[in-house]
Order: sequence, then C-alpha cells, then structure tokens
Amino acid sequence: MRKLTLREQLAYQFALALVALFVLVPIWGMARLAFDEALKGAPVTFRLWPEEFSFTAFQKVWKSPSQSLSFLGLLKNSLVVAGGAAVTSVVFGASMAYAFARFRFPGRQVGLFGLLLGTLLPQVALMTPLYVLLTILGIRASLLGLMIVYTAFCMPFCIWNMRAAFQAVPEELEEAAFLEGATPSIAFWRVTLPLALPSIAVAALMAFLIGYTEFAIGWLFVERGENVTLAMAVSGMLGHGQAWSSLAALALLMSLPVVLAFLLLRRYLMRGLLMGTIEG
Repeated sequence: MRKLTLREQLAYQFALALVALFVLVPIWGMARLAFDEALKGAPVTFRLWPEEFSFTAFQKVWKSPSQSLSFLGLLKNSLVVAGGAAVTSVVFGASMAYAFARFRFPGRQVGLFGLLLGTLLPQVALMTPLYVLLTILGIRASLLGLMIVYTAFCMPFCIWNMRAAFQAVPEELEEAAFLEGATPSIAFWRVTLPLALPSIAVAALMAFLIGYTEFAIGWLFVERGENVTLAMAVSGMLGHGQAWSSLAALALLMSLPVVLAFLLLRRYLMRGLLMGTIEG
C-alpha cells in the first residue's frame, strides 16, 4: 500500500473532521436544548451552552411524556413491538434466506425479485392490505398487530441480508460436516449459522431500528393510549406544541436503548461489515 503524503493525510483528516461535525453537532444541539430550563418554546437564538442548566425536562418526560403512560410504559411498548419484529424477521427469514442461498428450485428468481420489490416499495403501499388483514383477524389495534406490521416492513431486507451471509459461507464446510455424519439441520445450526451470525446481527439491529423509530404508519394501528410507542409520543409532543426542551429530553432518553443495543452487538456488527471473510 502506498504511503500517504502529508497533504493527503491532512485532506483525509479534514474530511473526517467534517463528517464528525455533521454527526455530532445535531446531537450536541439536542443535548443543549434538553438541559436548558430557560427554554419555554422553540429556540430562537443560537447557543453553545444551556442558559439555565437543569434536569427538569428529563424529570418531566420520565414521569409523563404522554397522557396515559410513563416513559417506562412507552419504552416497554417500543421494545415489545421493535424487538418482536426483529426476532420474528430473523427467525422466520433465516430459513427462507438459507433456501434461496443454497437450493435451486422453480420460482426462485421470481421469489428473489418479489423480495427485492418488497424492499423498494414504500411502507405506505402495504398499509391498506395490512389494515384489512389485521382487522379481519381482530388484532389491528393491538401491540401484536403493530409488531406484524413492522415485521412485514423488515422481512424483505432481513432475507436479502442473511441470504448474502449464507452465500458467503463455503459449501465445502457443510459437505465436510456431512462426511462426519451430520444431518442438514445439524450442519446448519453448528456450521453455517455461527459463521453467518455477524450479518444476522446487522439484519436484526436494522429491523429493530425500523420498528423502534417508525410512527407515521403506526398511528393507523393504534387506538388506545396504552399502546402508544416512544416514537409516537415524540411525534405527539411535536404536534401539540410542547416545549422543545421536553422534546429533546425524550429524544435523548429514547436513543439510549439503541446505543445499548449497538454496544452489545458491536463485535458482530464490525465483523458483519466484512461479510464474505471466513476465519479459520
């Protein structure tokens, strides 16, 4: 690899610094709003530091960010819906992804094209059929119905991601397991699945984020206040003219589970970025 010149190194460092500022400045601005007790409405002046540092906004949104639930109640609904959608998408999508990766059968190309089309369709395109289906089943206005909605959004992406991960695992490893007497199911669980775990973790995290942050379509499937999620509470506060300090505080609290999930899965996520390499 060619060694970079001083000018090239400075250019790269400057570009990385711009990217870091692009990411960190909005986070800092939101934190400044959350800790500023002097802010009663929308911010009208630019400040680097809170005018009156206080935790009042956090205490307020922790107790009652919505009319019917506390922050922990909203968090529970979000984790049930987003976590359920992620687990369901990965568990049911893994078998389909493995079939598309390893087997050749009639309709395979059509099925792959259908899944690709599902990833490209806007979420609103699935709104009407899901509304009708869940209404017929009698679960439209429940957390289970909302979890099914988000699973439908996540499943195509998860299948495509896991299919690529399974394709990256050499078939010779499975054949070696067959020679040792392993059945196809044992070879999948003991050989293929562990090697594909990094990419599966990426798919699970992306599915979780979709279910955790979506609110526009979710309002159609929520009729009772006890089924509201954190993302819906944030949008509701914005629509009712709440103080921006409370809105920023709730957004910061909402981001903590996502940060925790990333920290727990970071080892798999970093390996997932190198999909296609197999350690000896």
